[in-house]
Amino acid sequence: MTVTSDAITASEEDRTALADTVTRFARTEIAPHVDAWDAAGEFPRSLYRRAADLGLLGLGYPEQYGGTPASYQLRLPLWRALSRHGASGGVLASLLSHNIGLPPVLAHGSDAVRSEVIPPVLAGEQIAALAISEPGGGSDVAQLKTTARREGDEYIVNGEKVFITSGMRADWITVAVRIGDAGSKGSGGISMLLIPGHSAGLSRSKLDKMGWLCSDTAHLRFDNVRVPARYLLGEEGAGFRIIMANFNGERFGLAASALGFAEACYDEALAWARQRKTFGAALVEHQVIRHKLVDMQMRIQSTAAWCESVAAQADAGRTGPEWVAQVCLLKNHATQTMQFCADQAVQILGGMGFMRGTVSERIYREVKVMMIGGGAEEIMKDLAARQLGI
Repeated sequence: MTVTSDAITASEEDRTALADTVTRFARTEIAPHVDAWDAAGEFPRSLYRRAADLGLLGLGYPEQYGGTPASYQLRLPLWRALSRHGASGGVLASLLSHNIGLPPVLAHGSDAVRSEVIPPVLAGEQIAALAISEPGGGSDVAQLKTTARREGDEYIVNGEKVFITSGMRADWITVAVRIGDAGSKGSGGISMLLIPGHSAGLSRSKLDKMGWLCSDTAHLRFDNVRVPARYLLGEEGAGFRIIMANFNGERFGLAASALGFAEACYDEALAWARQRKTFGAALVEHQVIRHKLVDMQMRIQSTAAWCESVAAQADAGRTGPEWVAQVCLLKNHATQTMQFCADQAVQILGGMGFMRGTVSERIYREVKVMMIGGGAEEIMKDLAARQLGI
């Protein structure tokens, strides 16, 4: 998400206090229930309210809408601790889906629309989502086909979106559409519309996934959905720039979360290695196991340092092309760290690592969506190369 102009500087005391709060919340409100929520395919909507009561949903948003202005450095402990101690990408993705759905509203919605939409979402009363991807479109945002045509004081929307996090129960959906010639291509005709979830003509289908089992993921269909023109975000044709700016915050959040998930795998692997005995000794007493754990720490610590550096640059206002490249590279590095640590943890746990109910097994299944979502590795490399002039 985008740092607001009144974002506050993060002190170490603030960061520690936030990390402690998030850790307690994750350990008591999330971790004990994740297996049951995965089996059910969703988690209770009441979790949004409980997170909101602690101020977790409003972190980084203006006070006038019920938020708390916060820098990247202050928000980093939220993503990291929630991932490490909640150990569920499904919970994280849906609980914080407003952080990709609301920033375009905050930055480009009218005062009336911001006041209507943002406060109930930050209070945990409503859910916000972002809908960009389309069937057959993938990362090629400029080729999206969902259309919107102006008719009086409304837009008429037709098309489909897929892989939409919180798509089944979102009350507000920020949607990328093409206004004008339905056959046009490229980025110029893309706009952003905020579509109420109760709109007539909007249908939703739940998608089954490899991981993120308790996060609802939807295929959305828009059949002559009428959207009040006041829900246009920014100007017509400005959608592509809005999307690209929004991606930067999303990718940093994914990197910070991947770091937390890598730490969760390390924590479980270390605990298992200390108590599991083989050939008359604890696993951790075998050099080969110690080396695996050290290799995990090497990647975790490098990722943590890089996250801190990128956050500090953003808070200092250095968000030009080089920073965008850093975000892309960090996202790849962090998710590769998560992949390595999940793989090594499962190996250390042995047969138990293959069993449902272990943290490492769950995270192992969630690695790929982290490496693909928000921009696949290949897209990240190409974008970084362009930003660096390579």
